[in-house]
Amino acid sequence: MSVVALPLTVRALRAEVSACFASAGIDDPHTEARDLIAAVVDRPRFWPVEHANDPIDGEAVRAAAARRAQGMPFAYAVGKAAFRHLTLIVDRRVLIPRQETELLVDLVLEVTKGRGVVVDIGTGSGCIALALASEGQYERVIATELSQGAKAVAQMNADSLPQLHSPADIRGGDLLTPLTAQDRITAIVSNPPYIAQTEMAELPASVQDWEPHLALVSENDGLSHTFRLVDDSPRVLMPGGLLALEVDSRRAQRVADHIRANGEYKNARVHKDFTGRDRYVLAHRR
Repeated sequence: MSVVALPLTVRALRAEVSACFASAGIDDPHTEARDLIAAVVDRPRFWPVEHANDPIDGEAVRAAAARRAQGMPFAYAVGKAAFRHLTLIVDRRVLIPRQETELLVDLVLEVTKGRGVVVDIGTGSGCIALALASEGQYERVIATELSQGAKAVAQMNADSLPQLHSPADIRGGDLLTPLTAQDRITAIVSNPPYIAQTEMAELPASVQDWEPHLALVSENDGLSHTFRLVDDSPRVLMPGGLLALEVDSRRAQRVADHIRANGEYKNARVHKDFTGRDRYVLAHRR
């Protein structure tokens, strides 16, 4: 008598992944199994619950679960991350987008009214640039990136997002070097590297062991990239243009003081993130 193999269901796959995660010591393995399945099949978070009896091909889910069980951060394991209303491709060539960076986008949209030419320096996955391009009506959004691998990821994301309202121009190069005065920049935004090398040991293993150090570490007590941006931005930023930076909360006042001492800016001010920490510094070109 032949035996008919029943199709794999979402419920059975979730139980399998949950057991894998429990063996790996992952907290709340049943919930994380649900979230991983939803992310891999690109469905809402509770889709695995509502469709528990549906058949599913488990190959891609099992591969992602194996990566997660080895300690890979969730976003890298599933190959995507949410940022504002976007779903972005991410891998180890780029930082995983952070929730606090979403507020930096809010500040830029508020000040610029979604108009002009804005540039995102050190774009990584393209999260800031592409959020601005999808939510604003900019003449152009330029993104610069030193890492060729990260630039490739940003370009993949730009090419895969049909909802962009502004053209996105991804350029390779260090900080502001891909820009000229002819670009007529009205806003510069950046979440540059701002961790001192001596602070790397304080970071979680999920950051230290997996995320690109090029996008995290800066010399001069974590301030080298930020100070270079402040000092070089007047070369390309139009009078009255916005400079908006995400910074280490412990150094926000030092960044604001450096901007004031530069002499090319006015109205340097520090803004807090959603946890109440000093996180963003904004100023305008004189």
